[in-house]
Amino acid sequence: MAEAQLFVSQDEFTCSVCLQTLTDPVSLHCGHSFCLKCLSDYWDQSQVSSCPQCRHVFMLRPELNRNTLLNEVIKKLKKTALSSPPSKIYASPGDVGCDACTGKKFRAVKSCLTCLASFCQTHLQPHYEVPAWKGHKLVDPDRNLKEKLCEKHQRSLEMFCRTDKTCICMMCAVTEHNSHEKVELETEREGKQKQLGATQSEIRRRLEEKEKKLRETMRTVEEMKISVERMIEEHEKSFTNLVWCIEEAYKKLTEKIREQEKIEMEKAEGFMGQLVKEIEELKRREADLKELSETKDHLHFLQTFSSHCVLPTDGNSLSFTVTADFSSEDLLKELSGLKKHLVKVSQWDILPLTPSGREAPIFTLRPPGPQSREEFLKYFCPLTLDINTANRVLRLSEGNKKVTCEWTEAEYPDHPDRFDYWAQVLCREALTGTCCYWEVECSGGDLMIGVAYKGLRRRGRGVECFLGYNDKSWCFRWSHSQYFVCHNNNQTVIRAPYSPRIGVYLDWPAGSLSFYSVSHTMTLLHRFNTSFTEPLSPGFGLGPDCSVTICHLTPCDH
Repeated sequence: MAEAQLFVSQDEFTCSVCLQTLTDPVSLHCGHSFCLKCLSDYWDQSQVSSCPQCRHVFMLRPELNRNTLLNEVIKKLKKTALSSPPSKIYASPGDVGCDACTGKKFRAVKSCLTCLASFCQTHLQPHYEVPAWKGHKLVDPDRNLKEKLCEKHQRSLEMFCRTDKTCICMMCAVTEHNSHEKVELETEREGKQKQLGATQSEIRRRLEEKEKKLRETMRTVEEMKISVERMIEEHEKSFTNLVWCIEEAYKKLTEKIREQEKIEMEKAEGFMGQLVKEIEELKRREADLKELSETKDHLHFLQTFSSHCVLPTDGNSLSFTVTADFSSEDLLKELSGLKKHLVKVSQWDILPLTPSGREAPIFTLRPPGPQSREEFLKYFCPLTLDINTANRVLRLSEGNKKVTCEWTEAEYPDHPDRFDYWAQVLCREALTGTCCYWEVECSGGDLMIGVAYKGLRRRGRGVECFLGYNDKSWCFRWSHSQYFVCHNNNQTVIRAPYSPRIGVYLDWPAGSLSFYSVSHTMTLLHRFNTSFTEPLSPGFGLGPDCSVTICHLTPCDH
């Protein structure tokens, strides 16, 4: 077992914080080990508990307990290292081997930049004893000694050329780098070390900032989960109460009907008892009369005739009727109306709205949008083109309801709102906080219909000025015999036949912008779902020989 330990290096048990052999080693769940004191100090100086090596973040600061097994291994390794001379430690796969050893190589303890070789403790001894070798430059074991040689002159790289920003040898310094600014490696290292320190500080600052952001985000996620559960519980309670109210109303109605049934049953039972008595009396009288009519005793017949022929008193029992049909037409009408209303509400859209100044959405119930053209026309909004925004190749006519793109420029006065490159024009109206509908008649092979915020740029040929190709506008476009929809420079092809009349429905509060093909029916072509934060101005873009006319509509149009 002791012999096997000779092939293990203490470097394999190094703390990545202090870069020394582990003392009181502790292990984290991520698999990395550190000195107990080093890890405790590291966490005390940081706002988050993370692994110094792999940066794994722990939600809660783990309890640190010494790894007993690892501690015993390190103790035995140290004893083995003390009992064996350094020159007798064989090189492991991760160590630098001695270049002077033959056969199995021992681990090198130093590398010589003059000899460009590495030596174990035994073979290094001449560098301390031979006068000619005492001047050699010794460094820690380095397996990449060839990289420290000048490829051209095969000499040690001992200087730094600031002009070419490269390491050079003394021969390079007096030849091709003769007129360049040169310094010793140590001098350049000092300056670069300061830059490195500044970079480390910046990385540490960014790391702390991102760790802080991570904690804030995790806390926000937990708050969001709590909020969601609370909201679901509140709505569950509301719907449960609604169901309870309906069940209670049904229960009360059933009780009232049963109470009325009991009253009617008591009345009917009393009436039926009276009828039974009257029937029995009539049957008895009928029997007496039959007996009298069959008697042969004329004297008895005449003496009892008067009393037998008197009819018994007949009450109002024949006028009494039992209610066989319970009716509640008014109540049924009310319940039917309530049912229709609930069915209509169940078909409404539940929309998340994000008002200005809020990050979290507010959920609201909203009736579904219009379906027929008559319903759309209820939201008709008259529009007028703004000549102060029109590009000079555009001509407005028909009371600024029609725009045409021509080849020659008009002599419009300069105006800050005018599009100076793209053939576009906006309307005067700024739509916000409501629902609006308008229709346009189109002609030509390349045109755009859209809406934009006032902040849409007007000067220049960049996409920040082009309808639909920025975050301030939305656009429906006909070009190259097919439809496109565009927003924030994202373009999507829409498969649909060409329609000369396009309807646009804007539901600003719901963040909905819809485009329809208008004929005998309304066919939805595309709907944008977003969250509008500013008033919107309808706008149009036209290619050569194209025109767009804003239609005059009334609720009576068919």
